Amino acid sequence: MRYKLFGRSGLRVSELCLGTAGFGLHKPKEANGAESSGTPGGARHIMQTFAEAGGNFIDTADVYSDGESERIVGDFLRSDRDHFVISTKYTQSMGTDLSKAGNSRKNMRRSVEASLRRLGIECIDIFWLHSWDFTTPMDEIMRGFDDLVSAGKVNYIGASNVEAWRVSSANMLADLRGWAPFIGVQIAYSLLERTPERDLLPMAQELDLGITAYSPLGGGLLTGKYAGAASKTATGRWAGKDISEHQRFIVDQVVAVATEMECSPGHVGLAWLCQQTQFKNAVIPVIGARNADQIDNNLQCLNLRLSAPHLEMLSKASAVDLGYLHNFLTARGFTARDLSFAGQFDAVDNHRA
Repeated sequence: MRYKLFGRSGLRVSELCLGTAGFGLHKPKEANGAESSGTPGGARHIMQTFAEAGGNFIDTADVYSDGESERIVGDFLRSDRDHFVISTKYTQSMGTDLSKAGNSRKNMRRSVEASLRRLGIECIDIFWLHSWDFTTPMDEIMRGFDDLVSAGKVNYIGASNVEAWRVSSANMLADLRGWAPFIGVQIAYSLLERTPERDLLPMAQELDLGITAYSPLGGGLLTGKYAGAASKTATGRWAGKDISEHQRFIVDQVVAVATEMECSPGHVGLAWLCQQTQFKNAVIPVIGARNADQIDNNLQCLNLRLSAPHLEMLSKASAVDLGYLHNFLTARGFTARDLSFAGQFDAVDNHRA
């Protein structure tokens, strides 16, 4: 597995990130008798498989299994703490007490101390704001984060599920006041969810932010296991939900490419994400699994290189309408280069020539 610098930092992370939302959550045994991520042993086997493949980036959150995910991750990494990049999150409530939820400085400090205890470490590598609460002032959040960095409790900070304009304004505020800025964003992004291309991804490119993509297989839909199935036969995130004709069409294209390349549809979905080279920073999929066999299977996507025709086929099938202002400018023939000083100077040079 290769390593990449994460956004505007010197932090080196593996090209895949291991998501641990299922640790401590699923049933102890899978249908085939394998120990699942619901047990410490099963979760440890998953992390060991990931680490042996070269993975060092592990993502968790305080609300995953009511803190059990953090405990399991902490127990595993303690023997070689400095090898791993550990990210966790705060915001969402772990109960009914509103004082223990939201983006406030109070909840931030409470959450980071609790996460450090559960993980059994002295410093969190990336501490994410899990989601925007539409309440807390941004200067309170960024000053609070900066204090945690200054105190040595957190190395870096990131924003998950926050609008692009809020992230960009937060980093401008941080830069002006000399506070620690966000170095990355965590977003839902896949062949089934490409709306981040409207604002979030261009913002990340402009501000040099790392990009982690959760739900990279669309809640399991891109594995092809529900291809042709009625919604009532689906399980997990898609149980009882309508699967649209457009979503089925995208899955059909993924399955077609997988058949041609003799690999699994899941490999195709993950490889497409990894090969989105139009962004300044690589997209890092956050992959999860219920057992070690699943994580080992997902890791095989690193051996798959999609051809230009396959990339174009999948991108066209899953494209979304970028809407205004993108369509307005494109219809008038404007591009980012046309609107830049560099483009104007090039035009002058060409005219002189």
